[in-house]
Amino acid sequence: MPGTEARLPHSVDVFAPAKINLTLHVVGQRADGYHLLDSLVAFATVGDQLRVQVDNGFSLKMQGSEAATLPEDASNLILQVADLFDHLPGAAFHLTKDLPVSSGIGGGSADAAAAYRALSAVAREADIQIPTPETLLKLGADVPMCLTSRAARIGGIGEQITPVASLPALPAVLVNPRREVATPAVFKAMTTRQNAPMPQDLPTFHDTRDLATWLRGQRNDLEPAASQLEPMIDVVKAAISTQPDCLLSRMSGSGATCFGLFPTLSAAQRAAAAIARHQPEWWVKPTELGSQNKRAQPRLN
Repeated sequence: MPGTEARLPHSVDVFAPAKINLTLHVVGQRADGYHLLDSLVAFATVGDQLRVQVDNGFSLKMQGSEAATLPEDASNLILQVADLFDHLPGAAFHLTKDLPVSSGIGGGSADAAAAYRALSAVAREADIQIPTPETLLKLGADVPMCLTSRAARIGGIGEQITPVASLPALPAVLVNPRREVATPAVFKAMTTRQNAPMPQDLPTFHDTRDLATWLRGQRNDLEPAASQLEPMIDVVKAAISTQPDCLLSRMSGSGATCFGLFPTLSAAQRAAAAIARHQPEWWVKPTELGSQNKRAQPRLN
């Protein structure tokens, strides 16, 4: 497209926050095999960082503590998102990967959603057509919910997204024992796929303690199957729940990352430090959960 490159920004920086399933109810299964969900999700202040630089053709390079096991080829979701932007001349993606792989916190999906936000910003500046967000669903059920990085109630196979504005900021600890858990294997190991949903109307949550009390009556229906496949999940949950002031300990997504909720950020930080001292090989992060949509907005350079 003549003159397009002159109007494109040099680079775009975008944050890809971790996605945490505070609840994950499996309420059915479609004829095509996709599972129906009812889930309350929040996003963390920890995540991956993506820089996108305008280039000829698309490429991906990765660095960071969790990058070693990830492919940089066309199988990576970031490059699959790039394929949707067939009117752009190209981009070089530089991913700093700090979220563990296959860990139940949507790392790959968050990266894909970040790539879409970044490329959309580039395309908007150059008045180039942007593919509709609905096209992201074919890349995975978690990608659309990661697009806005807002706390939300998720239904269907992941495409029904209802923002939850009343969710308080939640001090938390995220812990992964560096054991990868394959989501298809967890769903296959489930014994029951017709479970009760969350209440139709969610209550108003005044603080973390209020929400944690309500969450104790909800579930992650993938947790029993995931724990059977990877017993270390129960060890992680116990390590979190025995920390002073822990309000709730639960697995996120299909595992093996678990989260603990705490009344204050300082309590979460103390718990994270204690767990890391006893298990230095684990991935342990203090954080706050909620909506991260402002931090996740692309920054044009």
